[in-house]
Amino acid sequence: MSLLTEPRETAVSPDNFTIVKAKHPGRWISAAVIIFIALLLLRSVMTNPNFGWGTVGMYLRDVSIVRGIAITLELTVICMAIGIVLGVILAVMRIASNPVVRTAAFAYVNFFRGTPVLVQLLFWYNLAALYPSISFGIPGLDLDANRIITPMTAAILGLGLNQAAYMSEIVRAGILSVEHGQSEAAGALGINRLQTMRRVILPQAMRVIIPPTGNETIGMLKTTALVSVISVPELLYSSQIIYARNFETIPLLMVASIWYIVVTSILSIGQYYLERHYAKGGQRSLPPTPWQQLKRIVRVHAPLTSKGAIK
Repeated sequence: MSLLTEPRETAVSPDNFTIVKAKHPGRWISAAVIIFIALLLLRSVMTNPNFGWGTVGMYLRDVSIVRGIAITLELTVICMAIGIVLGVILAVMRIASNPVVRTAAFAYVNFFRGTPVLVQLLFWYNLAALYPSISFGIPGLDLDANRIITPMTAAILGLGLNQAAYMSEIVRAGILSVEHGQSEAAGALGINRLQTMRRVILPQAMRVIIPPTGNETIGMLKTTALVSVISVPELLYSSQIIYARNFETIPLLMVASIWYIVVTSILSIGQYYLERHYAKGGQRSLPPTPWQQLKRIVRVHAPLTSKGAIK
């Protein structure tokens, strides 16, 4: 008997057992409720004239908005680079055997995690009030703090140094997730501690480090909006400048929100594939990608040919 002649809910196995498809009414009910709520929200957003979708479309590719996006991405890349490099150094210091080094790293992390990032930005921006001239203790060196600490410099210092405190804990968690026997085996082979950390421990720790680092990168992209308070012309500040002239506050905030969503979505895709790359050593078989799932669905639901029919 052909299985294709059986009803969709039941089928007959090769052992003549009737297979009944499981019912999942809760899934259909919850899906219907979610779709209904989503349609209501979509209708409300699209039909409300106060959103000013015409203004949104007009300013979505405005020159100042595009420049603001470029500065936002620049800040994200620079601050995350500072945070990752300094975070690795602090993480190694946190697990060092020297108590002075451990205490210094702990004090740094505790200070920058214990104070709001907005306060840190304002502090760096007003550093000239505390140190009008900067010499770094070098005789004959006298630098004007007002010229050195520009709004962009203050933004990089505030966000980058703050991010390093969080990255240090992420890297430290990744290092501690690696079995201690790995470092013992490297020491037995005569590999020094620095090479062990760089070639043995950190590559294995990346499987734990990458996911939260991706989240921190996305968070950094949105945190750059805080630098608008010190007049850095990033995406939000560019939107504020425009709606201060034309009083179209909501449409310009929608423009900024749309661009934030677009960029974070692109970063999320990159994070997904980066996680898959570093998960190869910890899983026997990786789950299929969305593209692979789509191809499988298309292949399964494609019309059956005479050769592909189940007999």
